[in-house]
Amino acid sequence: MAELSDEDGVIFALIERFEKQRYPRLQELKKKTDDGERLSDEDIEFLETVIHDAQQSKPLMDRHPEWQAFCANVVHLYETITEKALENEKGS
Repeated sequence: MAELSDEDGVIFALIERFEKQRYPRLQELKKKTDDGERLSDEDIEFLETVIHDAQQSKPLMDRHPEWQAFCANVVHLYETITEKALENEKGS
């Protein structure tokens, strides 16, 4: 069995956090915005934190192209949520 590098360990920890904590919350926010609801201050703070963390992880992901498709899908999900949230704000 091949040993994991320190970077691989960090990536797997980030993925685990995403799967267990962030993805379920993002799915809730997507449903909320799809239903025409506005995001709360807490929701926006969560998105800001996640985006900040993603920016901090970008150099690591850039060194691991095998994860770039996954990251692109996550970014697309953020964009979908924020675009719909902005649309909902303008419609209020």
